[in-house]
Amino acid sequence: MTDAPARVAAPDDLLALENQVCFALAVASRSVIGMYRPLLEPLGLTHPQYLVMLALWERGAHSVRALGEALRLEPATLSPLLKRLEALGYVRRERDRGDERALRVELTAEGRALREKALEVPPAVMRLLGMDASQLASLRDALRAVIAAVESAPSRA
Repeated sequence: MTDAPARVAAPDDLLALENQVCFALAVASRSVIGMYRPLLEPLGLTHPQYLVMLALWERGAHSVRALGEALRLEPATLSPLLKRLEALGYVRRERDRGDERALRVELTAEGRALREKALEVPPAVMRLLGMDASQLASLRDALRAVIAAVESAPSRA
């Protein structure tokens, strides 16, 4: 069996792989997240852990529920991330004094100090992508528009 030669899709071919937004987003996501891996290794973080730390550096202590909402992560996904960050000594999880049912997450001194090292990550990403801050801001804004459109779309039955 031989591979079919690559063809250029017509812009109006609705089923051409190259014309699919989902395909472009999936490839871009995997590629960019993969680029972060060697940048985050010295910090001892995976990309999902980095996102949790970004939220905590920006917003301070949070309930697990609020953190999950901010990151758009389910508790089953967030919980192992928090356990690992706690094992690394970057966060502390404890019951909220005002509501014993709620679990609160806050940065430790080591977690707060890690922020200084993390300041090197965004400029390194810009260099690796060959894009400046304004180009990345435009891309981010376009992606936020996609996210908003998906979140406001009628429920799928």
